[in-house]
Amino acid sequence: MRAVGIVLFLVVLATVVATFARHWRVPAPSLLVLAGLGVALIPGVPALQVPPQAIALVVLPPLLYASAEELSLRDLRAVWKPVTILAFGLVFVSAAAVGFVAVAVTGLPPVIAFVLGAVLASTDPVAVTALGRRLALPGRVQVLVQAESLFNDATSLVLFKVAIGIAVATGGAVSLPAAGGEFLLLAGGGSVIGAAVAGLVWLIRRRTIDPVLEAVIALVTPYAAYVLAEFAHTSGVTSVVVAGVLLGRSGHRLTDARIRLQLHAVYAVVVFLLESVVFSIVGLELPSLVRELPAGSGWWPLQALALAAVLITVRVLSMLPLTRVVKPSRGRQSWRVAAVVSWAGTRGVMPLAAALSIPIVSDRGTALDGRPLLLVLTTAVVVFTLVVQGLSLASVVNRSGLALEPEHTTREEAEARDTLNRAALVHVDELATLEVMPETVIDRVRRGLSARLEQSTDGTDGSTLDAAYRRLRLSVITVQSMELHRLYDEHRISDITRRRLQHDLDREEAAFGSH
Repeated sequence: MRAVGIVLFLVVLATVVATFARHWRVPAPSLLVLAGLGVALIPGVPALQVPPQAIALVVLPPLLYASAEELSLRDLRAVWKPVTILAFGLVFVSAAAVGFVAVAVTGLPPVIAFVLGAVLASTDPVAVTALGRRLALPGRVQVLVQAESLFNDATSLVLFKVAIGIAVATGGAVSLPAAGGEFLLLAGGGSVIGAAVAGLVWLIRRRTIDPVLEAVIALVTPYAAYVLAEFAHTSGVTSVVVAGVLLGRSGHRLTDARIRLQLHAVYAVVVFLLESVVFSIVGLELPSLVRELPAGSGWWPLQALALAAVLITVRVLSMLPLTRVVKPSRGRQSWRVAAVVSWAGTRGVMPLAAALSIPIVSDRGTALDGRPLLLVLTTAVVVFTLVVQGLSLASVVNRSGLALEPEHTTREEAEARDTLNRAALVHVDELATLEVMPETVIDRVRRGLSARLEQSTDGTDGSTLDAAYRRLRLSVITVQSMELHRLYDEHRISDITRRRLQHDLDREEAAFGSH
């Protein structure tokens, strides 16, 4: 009962905070962390203890899946080289740098310090996606940030599993061949299972027309990918990411407009609730973790700052040469891209979930030295990046000159709408030439498209003409959808514009199809 009350309180808190965040135009995750931290510091508030498996199993799969589905594969193909290097090279370099610095400034055992490095090595896709929704970045830059956070997170957690296995099972002895083999098994096995789940779901959804069943399948898919991969002792995170990317690419071909609108609404609610609760938990847990520190650990704030500085420095130095292959609009210099992408590399929920999952004792029955300090340092770095980087990210983007002006997006959307309407008019003219539709219906649709209105002023239609009008409008919407995807494939519009216009077409199709 107490757990239910805490969850309800977090939902209410998150709703209030998200409302103020939208009003003040600040990132909701940053404000939620501060709100959770403030609540935890109130005298008399009980310490929050969240089982790590609850975060890993209940919260992460749908959030990872939603982030992966939003990934633009068209833009990903343009930045796959830097994404690949960052997802592997930067993770290993960051883990090593954090590990060495942690040994020097905290006194943690080397193997535990490497575990800490693996935990903090990657950015968090949940936090990055939540922060990135507010930013008007060029397509390639946005995809570079989002894709890197998805794939390097999977790499980091696979590296974490290898590191914690060494710490727990061997007490510190490192076998590089064994560690490399385990890494390949976890990452490769997770990818195979994720692809298999995506293929099975694709076959099922092709034969499903029930909106309720579609919603259930969409909600179950990330959990199925995660649980099956973990059951097979591979990477559940990798499995969810792969399944989300593959299904997100073909989602518009698997369902009709009515179902897509319902799925969008369902997932929007689920993502909002889970993100809100989980970012509040990050702030709530820090004070209770600090109280559990052993004596002599009073330097942890400075140690956390040192580790955060190492992460940012390594990220900046690694990002600058790689961003030369990313060519944002208006030919901005590479260092501007490096600054934005580096500052967008916040840590978030997944490092915290990984740190909480560290066993208290090793297989030999001895306690793992440094676990309490590792938890505090991880949470402190997460809070620091979410608050400091999150609250200042918009300013960095604006100062870089990379942000797209609102007029740019509005103009692109208006030009795309005009192109869709022209394609629809050509289609209507072809049907008029073939005389397959009543002339009254043809004229009604033609005048409606010319005026960009949903309803025409023609009132001379009976039930037969109404049915013909709906059929013709649905045919026109199909042509417009095809034209929209052609514009996107030819790089004439951004992914954001494509999603907005597709949502409008879906709403129109659902309205005509419901009669």
